Amino acid sequence: MKGKFIVFEGIDGSGTSTQSGLLSKYLSQNGRKSHLTCEPSNGPIGDLIRQIFKGRVSMPKGKNPIISTADLFDEQMAYLFAADRHDHLFNTVDGVYSLINKGYTVISTRYFFSSYAYHCTNESDIQFVKTLNERFPNPDLVIYLDNPTSVSVSRIDERVFKDEYENSKKLFKAKDNYDSFFKTYNGDLLILNATDKVEDIHKKIVKRVEQTLEN
Repeated sequence: MKGKFIVFEGIDGSGTSTQSGLLSKYLSQNGRKSHLTCEPSNGPIGDLIRQIFKGRVSMPKGKNPIISTADLFDEQMAYLFAADRHDHLFNTVDGVYSLINKGYTVISTRYFFSSYAYHCTNESDIQFVKTLNERFPNPDLVIYLDNPTSVSVSRIDERVFKDEYENSKKLFKAKDNYDSFFKTYNGDLLILNATDKVEDIHKKIVKRVEQTLEN
């Protein structure tokens, strides 16, 4: 029996890592094979992305000299995330679909929705990201943890290390992009208030995931 592909989305500080970990633990404790993963992945391109975010690898910044509405850093991240995503899904060692075919339910923190949220500032960017990601399949379920930007900013201020996108300006735009995208998304989607108690959110997730696994 094939497994399912479940994705958690939300701006930084919304609790996606916490809830994905709780779900994976729940499935394992109930006799189901599960695999917890994330984007950027732990593959070679994902490792490169992490080094860029840490500042260990430098990338050009500023406006694209040919397309004035495009940001060089966001463009490069969109390309790299799409390449990492392809490897994450389809590599034969630990790729998402290789694991699904072995009966694992794969739980990923972030997927192509994050590229729309974080790499876009205008309609031209959205079309660019759409072109890069349009061949990637929808997951079986998306769980969007809807968190007020002010709460996320407060949470990430406590972090010792912040990456390039963990700032209030980027988070406000990402929140707007998420909200706009999910208004028209036609896949299976569960939207939850990320400010609710962790235990209450987890219970709602488990209920919906059980329904997904039965189908």
